[in-house]
Amino acid sequence: MTPCAETPSFSGTSLWRHRDFRRYLTGQAASVAGSSITQMALPVLAVLHLDATTAQVAWLAFAGQLPPALLALHAGALADRHSKRRQMITGDVVGAAALATVPVSAALDTLTLTQLMTVAVVQGAASVLHDAAAISLLPGLVDRSLIQRGNSRVGALFAVAATAGSHLGAALTALLGPARALLGDIASYVISAVCTARIQSAEPVRVRVRARPKTPRLRADICEGLRYVRGDDRLWTLTLVNATTSFALGLLNTLWALYLLRSLAMSATAFGVVLGLGALGAAAGALTAPALARRYGPGPMMLTALAITPLTQLPLLVASPDSLAWQITIGAALFLQLACAGAAGTTQRSIRQMVTSGDMQARMQAVSTWLTSGARPVAALLAGGLGTWIGVRPTLTAGTFLLLVPLVVLARSPLRALQQMPDPPDATVQSYRT
Repeated sequence: MTPCAETPSFSGTSLWRHRDFRRYLTGQAASVAGSSITQMALPVLAVLHLDATTAQVAWLAFAGQLPPALLALHAGALADRHSKRRQMITGDVVGAAALATVPVSAALDTLTLTQLMTVAVVQGAASVLHDAAAISLLPGLVDRSLIQRGNSRVGALFAVAATAGSHLGAALTALLGPARALLGDIASYVISAVCTARIQSAEPVRVRVRARPKTPRLRADICEGLRYVRGDDRLWTLTLVNATTSFALGLLNTLWALYLLRSLAMSATAFGVVLGLGALGAAAGALTAPALARRYGPGPMMLTALAITPLTQLPLLVASPDSLAWQITIGAALFLQLACAGAAGTTQRSIRQMVTSGDMQARMQAVSTWLTSGARPVAALLAGGLGTWIGVRPTLTAGTFLLLVPLVVLARSPLRALQQMPDPPDATVQSYRT
């Protein structure tokens, strides 16, 4: 038994010189880039090679979104009970195996839409397993003083990796075809698994004061995680902020591309440039989050970011069609919006990780994932219904007003005045496993 205080400290070490953090970051960035390749190639494969209808493409997207809403809580409970690295590797292996069936079936001319939907579900479930463990691994990987900087690096690199993966997916689809383009994502699974396996830091295992049954039920662990989050005002507030933001953005994002390309007559090239500016904004916001939090305080900084976000939607709502000036303005607004999202998101995740005990990290994150993931499909359906009933622009206006909800939630919480990152929870006795 080794107390937590005796673990190696990296508080004075650069994250880039922290080998395990570099391995973690490399593997996760590869995973994000690979997922973007699949998000690009899979719909193309369904439409061009399987003649999928609009409804079938929508169902394919829905199949991929379903596992996080159904399995996030279970994946979080498993990650807190077992080795997080082992769960990450298992998710990578299952995801790679499922995805590998697609290019094989395409080569044999036996690929069907049913198989694609099945692969989307299995791959989504594998990603939930992997992500629940990966997000909660970071607080045990680096010293507490490096958590915010670590999340900053992760958020920035992920934004760049997602954009790079989308462009790579488009290039591979053009060069190799959509089925063989998926080999890029399969390779990313392998890279992620290898990097995770090479992480050497021991994982903390809590030893509880109260007696625990030898074979605890998964449901009991899930309920414990829900009570834990609900019982901490800070965690509950930030979870509600995440969920309400996700719902509003889910409604907006469902119709955003359609509105830009059709109603505002934006060209595909200009659309791609706007998306690229958004990715740069997300990276910039994540990188500057620690400095902004130190200067203005985490609470005021997050509150300001949430207040700016609805304002960034205004150029979209008042823009004129086929106007270069408005296209530039919309691109700048998206840069600012995602910069705010990157700064606020990095900070709130760091706060949640800092105030959560080691044995509850995965379940705490799983509750947030469950609510945010469950909000997106509902928001997408609502956007489709409202867009048909009242029109696209009024629906986008409604989504803009919904962005005020997370602002109100945070403004009504004592977190709005938080001037420094919070203290960790009371130390618990821990042992370590490899």
